[in-house]
Amino acid sequence: MNAMPAPLRELVDFFSTLSEAERRENLIDLATAAKNHAPREDERFDFEEVRKDAECSDTVGIHARMGDDTRMHFAISLGPQVQTLTRAMATILCRGLSGAKAADIIATPRDFVTAIIGEQLVRQRSQTVYYVLGRLQEAARMTMPR
Repeated sequence: MNAMPAPLRELVDFFSTLSEAERRENLIDLATAAKNHAPREDERFDFEEVRKDAECSDTVGIHARMGDDTRMHFAISLGPQVQTLTRAMATILCRGLSGAKAADIIATPRDFVTAIIGEQLVRQRSQTVYYVLGRLQEAARMTMPR
């Protein structure tokens, strides 16, 4: 796998040691933690986009702010019908990418997803598991100075 931000690498390393049952249990736990990554009322962002795409069962809002040091902070708002796996990936990506430089987020390869959720879920969920990553990378591109 190519280089990725250290917090994301730690999550990948953790999940790669788990059995399929342990992986699913941890993903469910992370899905319930997604609400901790919702934007706070007093937060201001450089990029905000809430939309429903064909890849998702409900709206997903991406909220991004770039610090003076080009490090990104993300928050994610999820509609009530968003699936468990998408909620888990939102938590993983907020934990793994917040604090990383925009260029590193954009360069993060997609191949880590299988290491976290497993081959079986990737096959079952197809491209939906890559949905949130793509949206965060889009936000990082949009907030980078031109």
